[in-house]
Parts: sequence; C-alpha cells; structure tokens
Amino acid sequence: MVKILTNAKVFASIEISTLAHFFSSLPNPAILTGGRYSYFAAEPAEIFEFKIGDQNPFEKLRAILNKYRIEKNDCQIDNDIFTGGWLGFFSYDLNQYIESVIPPPNDDLKLPLIRLCFYDKVICFDNLEKCFHLFTFEPNAGEKIAKLESFLKQAENVISTNKGVRPLCSSVISTEVPTCRDEVEKSIGINFADFNSNMTQKQYFDAISEIKKRIYDGDVYQINFSQRFNTKFSGSGAELFLWQNKFNPSPYAAYIDAGDYQIISASPELFININARTITTCPIKGTRPRTGDKIIDAKNYAELLACEKELAELDMITDLERNDLGRICQPGSIKVTARRKIETFATVFHAVSTIEGKIKAGLDFVDCLEAVFPGGSITGAPKISAMNIINSLEPTARGIYTGSLGWIDLRGNANLNIAIRTILVKAGIAYAQTGGGIVADSKPEAEWHETLVKAKALLTGLSTVNKK
Repeated sequence: MVKILTNAKVFASIEISTLAHFFSSLPNPAILTGGRYSYFAAEPAEIFEFKIGDQNPFEKLRAILNKYRIEKNDCQIDNDIFTGGWLGFFSYDLNQYIESVIPPPNDDLKLPLIRLCFYDKVICFDNLEKCFHLFTFEPNAGEKIAKLESFLKQAENVISTNKGVRPLCSSVISTEVPTCRDEVEKSIGINFADFNSNMTQKQYFDAISEIKKRIYDGDVYQINFSQRFNTKFSGSGAELFLWQNKFNPSPYAAYIDAGDYQIISASPELFININARTITTCPIKGTRPRTGDKIIDAKNYAELLACEKELAELDMITDLERNDLGRICQPGSIKVTARRKIETFATVFHAVSTIEGKIKAGLDFVDCLEAVFPGGSITGAPKISAMNIINSLEPTARGIYTGSLGWIDLRGNANLNIAIRTILVKAGIAYAQTGGGIVADSKPEAEWHETLVKAKALLTGLSTVNKK
C-alpha cells in the first residue's frame, strides 16, 4: 500500500528536448509528450512482461496492478496527471487472449505482449505553467525527490543533440492518386528505394481484392489493412523521438527504451482515457494529406469534411466502440460527445469521434482493457471477423503497431494511445507500419497511396536521423 504522494513544484529553464536527451541515457527511460503535461521517468523499480506462450495474462496483470495502490484521500492531484505508477505498452497481438483469433503467420519481431515498468519517481513538466512537478511515493520520498532534482541539475549541463536537424520535407503532396511507384515518390518526397515493405504492391492489391470479396460475401463490413516498411538504422532512437516531437508533433507521443529495442510513437489517436471512472475513446477514421499549401490544404480539409463514405466508416466504428463500452459501462451512461471533428496534424487531417461512459461499480482497468482492446478503428467491423481476416492476409505479426502505449496510475486512472505512426527500432533495423480502412468501394491505388501519405513523416524522420 502506497500512502503518501509528494509533489514539489519547481520552476526551471531547462529545454524539454535537453531533458529528454538526458533521460534517454538512463536505464529503461520512458518519455510521454504531446498534451499539457510531459512526463520523464527512468530507473523503474519493477518490470512486468507477458510473452507469447505464457498463461493468464489478465490475472497476472490485475495482480501486478493491485500490488501498489493509493487511497483517494491520500492524493489531491488531478486525475488527468500521471503521478507515477505503470508505464509501457500492450501489443496488438494480445487480442489472441481476448477473442477467438487465429495467430499471425510470422511473429518475426518477438516483442512481449505486455511490458509495463513501475516508476516510483516521475518528472512532470506543465507546458501551460512552465514548471516542473516532481512526483514520488513513500517510503524514502525525500531521497527520491533529491534524485529527481539531481536529474534536473545534470540535464542543465547537457547540450541537446537535435540542433541542426533538417526540417520536415516541404515538397507538396499531389491530390491526384499516383498509379506508379515513381509518381508516388515524387508526390510524397520520399525515396522508397531506401525502404523495404513486407509485401509488394501486387500483394497489397491482391489483399484488397480479397477483403472486398469478403465484404461482398457478408463476412465483414470494413477492414483496417496495413503494410510495414523497414530500413537499416544506425541512428539514435532518442534523437529520432526528438525529431518527431519537433517536426511531427502529436498529442500522444511516446518514447520507450527497453534496452534491446526502442519504440518511438507519434500517435494522434487516443485509445482510452480513464479519469475518475469515466472512460473515453476517440477513434480516427478518415484521412487527407496536409501539404503546407493553403489552397490545397483547404481543398483537402473540405473534401474530408464532406466525404459521405468516410463519415459512414466513422459512424460504423463509433457504433462498434459504443458496443464495446457497453460491456463495462453503466446503462444509459454512454454518450457520443462529438460525432465527427476534423483535427489537424503535421502531415494529415483526420476525422475523429469521441465516445464516453461511466464504468460500472466493481470493475477495474483490466476489465476495461479486456472489453475494448484492441481499438475498433484499427481492426474493422465486426471486430472478431476483421481481426481474423487481418491475420490471414498481413504477412507479419503487428506487434506494437495498433497496440497501445501509455500509463496506468495507482488510483485507477489511465491514458493509452493507439500505436499508429509508431516506429520500432531493433537490432539495427527500424520498422514503421501504416494502414487504412477498406470498404466495399475502396480503390486499391488510393488505399495504397494513403498508407504512404501516413508514412511520410515517419520515413522522413528515419532518413534524416539516419544520415546525421
């Protein structure tokens, strides 16, 4: 039982990029940025991993999460602030332990299905008030606060290495759908000769044809289908995170260093937020490129806003998420607070909905995870059929891609993204995967092009940091 939470507000002039660079040198660092608060943690007190072949993941997860708890009266900090606890990821392939899903054909990356680190000391930067909060627990809270203060002092002496990084490729993305590789490279500004894919363009088109056949047969309404790029990478995972944070900022960015692999996420999508027993999810369905040209961008924005096809796709996923939340929420509490909102990011526009509900008494984070994981926006509908089709057509296991990264605190609150726009660096290879929703009238060329548009900032960052 953890009883006391210490909060020391510290005003300092340290660059966030400098602090991130410093923390990347510590054991098992984790960094979250993107919203009002940025979090920096390292030196976990405990690490929990669940791997393929192990048994009872959710029983073990519940036991580890219940190991440390804070009573409500012991903590006066807002529920939306991570004050310490568990931080890590859930692999997409955890779905095999939730539903009757066939295993993926090739789990070549062999990541844990769950990896969570318990951080008993956390530095939180408030981007609004421009100050640091230092969070820790008893016992020995004073010693831990002193160590966090030492980290801040050491970071002041670190020269950030992200200076001089070239900005995001400024070439304009064509609104026309290219039909050959050369035109795609020209329109997006990426040299795809530097990257491999886990499927050829023909294999991708053949898979789309099979998905559309399954849709016509009535097996499924929509499938999120993806391809994975990879390239040799000799750069720093931490520097790649700093590049993405600067030139491809996102509301649910994360950096996790597990020692033999690093995860760099520039996710724009919230999977679930649990705040004082209210659960919220914000699925994305609908994308248009953002080019930097005001006229083209205005056209793309208006086109996405008016697109009935993608509105129908988002409505379909919104209904799926309402159904998932219905498993764990109080009757009558589930509300669609935003049916469709167009949000702007560095390289794309996205259409987003927001659904929330009140969690039933007696249920906990693990119950919520089992009910809604993985997110419907990155599977399709119906979800179980969609996941089986994905595993029958995608040639490699997804791993962290379309899983979730984020935190679970000791008060029952949580904030997890959907791990899209996410790079894995392992054994000198960087992997980046992107996909899109396939429906009955999808055009293979347009869907293929969309995966490349979504990959633009990720691949540009890999090329830039790799060349430094």
